[in-house]
Amino acid sequence: MAAPWTQEAAARGEEGGDGHRRGAGVGDEDSPDCILQPLSLPEGPGGSSSISEAPPSVPCIFCEERVPAAEQDKLLKHMIIEHKTVIADVRLVADFPRYILYWRKRFAEQPITDFCSVIRINSTAPLEQDNYFLLCDVLPEDRVLREELQKQRLKEILEQQHQERNDNSFRGMCMFCNEEFLGNRSVLLNHMAREHAFNIGLPDNIVNCSEFLCTLQKKLDNLQCLYCEKTFRDKNTLKDHMRKKQHRRINPKNREYDRFYVINYLELGKSWEEVQSEDDRELPDHQEDDWSDWEGRPVSAVCLFCEKRAETMETLCVHMEDAHGFDLPKIKLELGLNFYQQVKLVNFIRRQVHQCRCYGCHVKFNSRADLRTHMEEAKHTSLLPEVKTWDQPEYYFPTYENDSLLCTLSDSESDLTAQGHNGNVTIISEDTSKLQALKQSSVLNQLLLHECLKN
Repeated sequence: MAAPWTQEAAARGEEGGDGHRRGAGVGDEDSPDCILQPLSLPEGPGGSSSISEAPPSVPCIFCEERVPAAEQDKLLKHMIIEHKTVIADVRLVADFPRYILYWRKRFAEQPITDFCSVIRINSTAPLEQDNYFLLCDVLPEDRVLREELQKQRLKEILEQQHQERNDNSFRGMCMFCNEEFLGNRSVLLNHMAREHAFNIGLPDNIVNCSEFLCTLQKKLDNLQCLYCEKTFRDKNTLKDHMRKKQHRRINPKNREYDRFYVINYLELGKSWEEVQSEDDRELPDHQEDDWSDWEGRPVSAVCLFCEKRAETMETLCVHMEDAHGFDLPKIKLELGLNFYQQVKLVNFIRRQVHQCRCYGCHVKFNSRADLRTHMEEAKHTSLLPEVKTWDQPEYYFPTYENDSLLCTLSDSESDLTAQGHNGNVTIISEDTSKLQALKQSSVLNQLLLHECLKN
């Protein structure tokens, strides 16, 4: 089943293709931070035999029988009955029509026995023996073909996802309050999650969003609960049921939704449940405590304003102060920033620089180089806006998913001092439930007695 953002599948993606971690109302309207690398296909297995475009109908591998692409079961039945050929694990074939076209061409070039395993039935009756042929991924050529089709499908899905993420011409209506939304798809999805507690997942994890919403709307129009899938007599009864039973979510076991979640296209033959449930295999007992060969990879953090990298926080801070006039330790001390405020400040600056906008004067530039030149000449790198501008929950989420600078921020005693300056120190009071006993055992009694004896 697909991966709705529910308790059953809360760990679905946390990150968007634009480098922003999604959640807490952070949509995908911002300009993308990361570019999806194009996936290139290897040459088709079997030399010159390549994969053609999928036709509207699919032919039989052996004859001219054709069926609609959506009715592949009919073709499989025909191949078993008429040609005694079975295709193993059909559900793991990412593109069935292209798969059939490939093998139709290969079988025309070579005998079927060169590719398929032969299964003999009625072996005890020599005169009535039948041979069936099994086409499966034990054959290296078939395995490579399936993997190639999977990569091609993943490439198409990522391109579609990228297009939807940056599409601001989306038009949709809320399924619960009939309010219409224009612009980016995330506006509608975030509205339903925030106002109606209906969350089908983070926008960046969804593909073919319009079709997905139409599928859900059709179920509601048919008075069907989206979670338990029971049908009710009228709309009000359905609404009360979904509200009282907390069924404002989709059924995680309904495989109909699989095609709308990117995670289901990531690995050949694995659903989102299998991907999520994968754990490290247990090591033998004698290896569990042996970490002697572990070599830590140095963390390389990137400057907030340029591409300079440094392996230590101290080196990077010296660079930012010398090259850009930005003294992070000094700002941390003067503002009394705790660890989480440092995180939000870094994410805020990262986003402003990515968008080529000066946070000191709010002027936007055509390139980061122009922005950097302006901020250094005008000394705007240290001209931070008011704390309330960047000390917001949305900046808990990294602008870049691999921002190592966030991992090097200190959580030292100075942070505790900063908390004291901000009035955030937690004070634990004494137990006053036995006040009389507390007065008798107090150390103040001894101090008072000592002073009286002195006088």
